[in-house]
Amino acid sequence: MRRFLALMLAATGAFGAAWAAEPATPPAVAYDAALAQRTGADERGMRRYVLVILRTGPTPVKDADARKAMFAGHMANIQRLAKEGKLALAGPFGDATGDWRGLFVFATADIDEAKALVATDPVIQQGEMVADYHSWYGSAATMLTGELHEKLVRPTP
Repeated sequence: MRRFLALMLAATGAFGAAWAAEPATPPAVAYDAALAQRTGADERGMRRYVLVILRTGPTPVKDADARKAMFAGHMANIQRLAKEGKLALAGPFGDATGDWRGLFVFATADIDEAKALVATDPVIQQGEMVADYHSWYGSAATMLTGELHEKLVRPTP
């Protein structure tokens, strides 16, 4: 018990000394006004988006060829929307047991605009998936995800 108390007092003393020490100077932040404007950042470096949760729909496509074509169209639509600067982020969920299939983060604060964009997707058109829409306030850096992702994809031989 004495060793425990001694250890606790030593730890408390070390913590107290660290607490009382002069705080470290934070690194200089290099605000980039051009980047903030390009990403639509507000004064906090944030912006408004619409987060879309894709869930399992009422009419799953069973035919293998039709399913393959539908998902090829889904991926082409994602790439088109990303290249147009409308889609900031997209991806599937890994939980095969749930009904959440994937998400989109649209670079708009307007849910009606996001609904119109989602309506162009074959998985929605065919009833494979349905969409839930949520306003989201997040980092404007999310707008750089697609640009950075391109630098991470290895070329196929």
